[in-house]
Amino acid sequence: MGSPQGYRASWWTFLLHQAPHINFQFEAVGSEFAPEDWGYQQALLFLASVSGLCFAISLVLICVYLIRFCCCSNEDDEESKTQRVCCVTWSCVAAVIVCCAGIGIGFYGNSETNDGVYQVTYSLLNTNHTLSSIDALVSETVELLSATVRGELTQLEETLSPRTELVAVVRNTRRQAEAVAQTLDGIPFWGEARSTPSVLAEQIGYLEDYRWLAYILLLLLDLIICLFTLLGLAKQIKWLVIVMTVMSFLVLILSWGSMGLETAAAVGLSDFCFEPDGYVMNTTQASTGLSPEILQYYLTCSQDVFNPFQQRLTMCQRALSNIHSQLYGLEREAIPHFPAAEKNILSIQSTLNNTESKFHNLIALLNCRGLHKDYVDALKGLCYDGMEGLLFLLLFSFLSALSFTTAVCSLPRAWKRFQNRDSDYDDMEDDDPFTPQESKRFVQWQSSI
Repeated sequence: MGSPQGYRASWWTFLLHQAPHINFQFEAVGSEFAPEDWGYQQALLFLASVSGLCFAISLVLICVYLIRFCCCSNEDDEESKTQRVCCVTWSCVAAVIVCCAGIGIGFYGNSETNDGVYQVTYSLLNTNHTLSSIDALVSETVELLSATVRGELTQLEETLSPRTELVAVVRNTRRQAEAVAQTLDGIPFWGEARSTPSVLAEQIGYLEDYRWLAYILLLLLDLIICLFTLLGLAKQIKWLVIVMTVMSFLVLILSWGSMGLETAAAVGLSDFCFEPDGYVMNTTQASTGLSPEILQYYLTCSQDVFNPFQQRLTMCQRALSNIHSQLYGLEREAIPHFPAAEKNILSIQSTLNNTESKFHNLIALLNCRGLHKDYVDALKGLCYDGMEGLLFLLLFSFLSALSFTTAVCSLPRAWKRFQNRDSDYDDMEDDDPFTPQESKRFVQWQSSI
C-alpha cells in the first residue's frame, strides 16, 4: 500500500530507514516496523547499544588522560606550565560554549517534538469527535423516523382507513421509513472501538507530558552545571569546580543514555513513517475488528477505492425521495376528502425535511476526506515535527556528551592549578608585599589612614 494522499516520507526518514537492522546474533533483520517482534526489538536495542559503546570509549579516554595527568612529572619550565594553564582554561571554556549551544538545540528539539506529538493527539481527538457526531446523527435520525412511524403514520393510517388505496400508500411509506431507520442504524461500523482514539490520545498526551518535563529538567541541569563551572573557573573556587566535575560525570552518563534511546526511537519512527498504512491497518483491524475495506477507504481516500457505504446511502436517499413523492400524492389526494389528515401529513413532511438535513450531514461526515485529513495531519505531526525534534535532541545529547567528556578531563587539572597557586602563596614570606595576605593588609592600612 502506498503513502496516503497529502503525505510523503521525508528525506531523513529514508536515510534513517536505511540504517542496518541487526539482532544480537549479528543477523540482518527486516526494516519493516514491527514493535511486537522480538527480532525487531533486538535490532533497535543493538542500535541503542552503540551509544553504550561510545560511553565506554569516552570512559577509557577519561581514565587514560587522568592517569597520565596524575603520573606525569610536574617539573616543567614556567613557560610550558603557562601554556598548559592557558590550554586547560580555553578547553574548559570551549566545552562549556559547545554545551550551551547544545542546550539551545535541545530546547528547540524538545519543543518541536512536543508540537508533533500534540498534533497527533489533536488529530485523534478530532477523529473521536467525528465518530461521535456520526453516532449522534444516526441516533437522532433513527429516533425521528421511529417516532414518525409510531405516531403520525399510525394516526394517518387510521384517518384514511375508509380509502384502502390511500392506506396502502401510508403503509408503503411506513415500510420505507422503517427500512431507512434500519439501514442507518447499521452504519456505525466501529462498535466498541469508537472510544479508542480518545483513549489513545489521552495515553499519548500523558506520556508526552512526562517526556517533555524530563528533557526540560535535563536541559536545565546541563545549563546550571555550565554556569557554575564558569563561575568556579572565573572565581577559582576549588570546591565548586570539584562538585561540577562530579556532576559533569553524572550528566555524561545521562547524555550517552539519552542518546541511545533517541537513536533507537528515531530509527523506529523512521521505519513507521516510511510506510505507515500497512502497520496502521493491521494494528487497527487486529484490535478493533474493523472491516479492511472500510479501513482502506479512510486510510487511502482515493477515487480508485470503493466507498463501502455508497450502496446503503444511495438506498436511503432513494427511499427518502420516494417518501417525499408519496406524501405529496397524499397531500393532493387525501386532504380534500379528509381534512383531519392535513395536520399529520404536514408533521410528517417537517420530520422528513429534518431527517434529510441530518442525512446530508451524515453523508458529509462519512466521506473519507474528513477522517483522512485527521490521519494525514497525525502523520505529518509525528513524522515531520516529531522526527525533526527527535533528531535535534539526538544532536543535543551528542554535543552534551562530548562537552562533558572534555570537562571531566580538563577540570581536575584546573583545580590542581588552584591548589598549586595556594601552596605557592603559602611558601612566600609573611612580609612579602606581593602575597594576597600582605596586599590585603596594605589596603586596610591605607584606608585607615
